[in-house]
Amino acid sequence: MQGPLLLPASCAKCPPNASCVNNTHCTCDHGYTSGSGQELFTFPLETCNDTTSSKTTQGRKELQKIVDKFESLLTNQTLWRREGRQEISSTATTILRDVESNVLETALKAPEQKVLKIQNDSVAIETQVITDNCSEERKTFNLNVQMNSMDFRCNDVIQGDTQGPSAIAFISYSSLGNIINATFFEETDKKDQVYLNSQVVSAAIGPKRNMSLSKSVTLTFQHVKMNPSTKKVFCVYWKSTGQGSQWSRDGCFLIHVNKSHTMCNCSHLSSFAVLMALTSQEEDPVLTVITYVGLSVSLLCLLLAALTFLLCKAIQNTSTSLHLQLSLCLFLAHLLFLVGIDRTEPKVLCSIIAGALHYLYLAAFTWMLLEGVHLFLTARNLTVVNYSSINRLMKWIMFPVGYGVPAVTVAISAASWPHLYGTADRCWLHLDQGFMWSFLGPVCAIFSANLVLFILVFWILKRKLSSLSSEVSTIQNTRMLAFKATAQLFILGCTWCLGLLQVGPAAQVMAYLFTIINSLQGFFIFLVYCLLSQQVQKQYQKWFREIVKSKSESETYTLSSKMGSDSKPSEGDVFPGQVKRKY
Repeated sequence: MQGPLLLPASCAKCPPNASCVNNTHCTCDHGYTSGSGQELFTFPLETCNDTTSSKTTQGRKELQKIVDKFESLLTNQTLWRREGRQEISSTATTILRDVESNVLETALKAPEQKVLKIQNDSVAIETQVITDNCSEERKTFNLNVQMNSMDFRCNDVIQGDTQGPSAIAFISYSSLGNIINATFFEETDKKDQVYLNSQVVSAAIGPKRNMSLSKSVTLTFQHVKMNPSTKKVFCVYWKSTGQGSQWSRDGCFLIHVNKSHTMCNCSHLSSFAVLMALTSQEEDPVLTVITYVGLSVSLLCLLLAALTFLLCKAIQNTSTSLHLQLSLCLFLAHLLFLVGIDRTEPKVLCSIIAGALHYLYLAAFTWMLLEGVHLFLTARNLTVVNYSSINRLMKWIMFPVGYGVPAVTVAISAASWPHLYGTADRCWLHLDQGFMWSFLGPVCAIFSANLVLFILVFWILKRKLSSLSSEVSTIQNTRMLAFKATAQLFILGCTWCLGLLQVGPAAQVMAYLFTIINSLQGFFIFLVYCLLSQQVQKQYQKWFREIVKSKSESETYTLSSKMGSDSKPSEGDVFPGQVKRKY
């Protein structure tokens, strides 16, 4: 019996989708396999079949099975109705994990198919597979399902493993949010009406199920309700605990929100969603009026105080310089607060405003600390400030400390957490990750330090007064400055303490107190350091007399000029005692 016909040595008749090897054998191209299953063959009637399309079809079938199974579980009303809250959360967690594992397993079975997509009414899935190192054009992946998207770094997918394929899966659940809804979120005010305003999405990587990332993943959600009338937006993930699972904000924070989409950053992988709250506390028009009127008055007083400190030579010394810098910082902070606190769009501008407010208010408190240090040194030495070594020391250190320390603090905060400058409704610091303490921490430290310094000042002055030394006037002046500085400390410090207490049933009262006292800051500085100062009063009287005198002289000059022009004789006029001649 004759054996099979073999190809000639030239390999001239390799079948389609095959190539010659060493002029002796044929082999199928990448993505094709021979009908006999042999890698090298010489049979001229051999065929090379497309394996990519068949594996793609097989991959889609596997994903379809996963989707169908999930849909059957989701529509099983008996399963969900019989279970309590904790059981529902645990069941949902198990289903989410099973879907993620099955989807990744399916994607890794067909690594030749780089991208797999499938969608029905309940679930949409997209997977991407990496079979090599992250190339320049594939450093970041973008996956999109049901108008939701995710940006992911390639290095976090392969996790340093270049030996085999790695996969990333992005899954969107259309109606799962009806089951694990906003009632599983307990990190907000009970009075707020919280609702889930996005689809639930899941992100997973494999084969290593690493949940932590070297860089945050960016998620963009399409709103279920467009143009939501809400002021609170929460980026959350499905957190599994020993008592079940619930929505949590840990590691997730808001980047941007508009009428149709919300953008979040999360430092780990899980299932995610966007929650929104219809706040029960609406804008109080009375509080708004108090804010704008009070801060406007405060701005006027701070401006007058700054001009007084600059122009009144009788009071110019180191203390006055410290008051001047404090007044300027508060003036700029209040002005920026009035014009920019609500400018939440564009996001970059809002972040800049929040950073500038952070810096200006920190600078104001730093100048208050310098006032405390200066008072303490003055009391300790009991010398005339303008001619003491204290004066030279303070002039040398006050500007680098007063403006440099706040700048360093804000620079570190901005470099570490730039996304936490600006919120959805205010251009101020975000509450997530304890970021507010980048402001409150230094404020509390300065408040405590100044309190200790002022107590020491009063103690030193009491000892000096009891000895009735020849420097009684200097001691009394220093004591008066200490009283003023202490009152100023409580006016500025208590403002932010009241801001912290705006929670619970007393929130409205605290909001009013915060606004009123905040508005009194400029008036207090102008009253205490200008209006109640005898030297400034004398200077004001002198300026007033000069203005009145100047005005009087101006009026006299104007009147005399007018009289002079009116008294000029015109041709043909006859004065008393003068006879008009006839020619």
